[in-house]
Amino acid sequence: MAKSKGSTKAAKIAHEAVKTLERVEVLQRRAVEAVAPAAPTRLAEQLRAHPGIHLDEVDPRSTPGFTGTKEEGVAALAVAAERLSELQERLFAASRGGDDRRSVLLVVQGMDTAGKGGIMRHVVGSVDPQGVQITSFKAPTDEERQHDFLWRIRKALPSAGMIGVFDRSHYEDVIIVRVHELVPADAVEERYEQINAFEREVVDAGTTMVKVMLHISAAEQKERLSERLDRPDKHWKYNPGDVDERLRWHDYQRAYEIALDRCSTDAAPWFVVPADRKWYARWAVQHLLLDALTDLDPQWPTADYDVEAEKVRLALA
Repeated sequence: MAKSKGSTKAAKIAHEAVKTLERVEVLQRRAVEAVAPAAPTRLAEQLRAHPGIHLDEVDPRSTPGFTGTKEEGVAALAVAAERLSELQERLFAASRGGDDRRSVLLVVQGMDTAGKGGIMRHVVGSVDPQGVQITSFKAPTDEERQHDFLWRIRKALPSAGMIGVFDRSHYEDVIIVRVHELVPADAVEERYEQINAFEREVVDAGTTMVKVMLHISAAEQKERLSERLDRPDKHWKYNPGDVDERLRWHDYQRAYEIALDRCSTDAAPWFVVPADRKWYARWAVQHLLLDALTDLDPQWPTADYDVEAEKVRLALA
């Protein structure tokens, strides 16, 4: 008996589904293999900003720690998302069901169009939102200007069990402030040590800091700004002031170099992430977070009740 058109179509769909699954499995294997061996250095060591750093010596299109293609990089991000989500949930649970008071703070800095939004969506967005506190720092309000520059930062620090995320941060107060000469030079100089002391205090209180500078080239920024002008669905992202800031590119690069040099400490190191390739930047930031959470190794809290007795009660309910 001839097969019906419906059954033939269903068989074809099933066959394509199997082939797709096989391709995904192959891609996932390649993605795992594309991660360069961690020994003798972890990704954090490859990306850490060391004293005297010069950004023009860091290739924004490089992919330290990853040898694969873009497709494999996207797959690797998806593969590691489950592990990141589990660690984040364990951190959250340990603070709610136990006495673990630790937290993580991800600080994300970069020039306009560097990809901060993509980090929020593709990395931070892969974990349970109830365990995340995101703060975007804009120009200080009138109230904030009445206090020292770290006042609003302290208020936004993550509570126990949380992953805090700063989209821009207190470093604006030594970067844009320096470039535009918004405060006296000696005041800016004092802020570097104030930041180091503040971050030491934060770390001592139980917060692991992961500070990331998304490093893009001037050419890549120009291409991304052009795309925003060419696409109506991107017009809302474009700000004419971005061009004004771009004209100060070298001043900003120097301001970043000084901040990286003066404030990359053992307690709170800076990581310079090449960001011309968006997929790589997302993968790298994800793995910096993974390393931090793996080092913390939060544990599921033990039950404060008799589990077996509760099973019996539930069975009889």
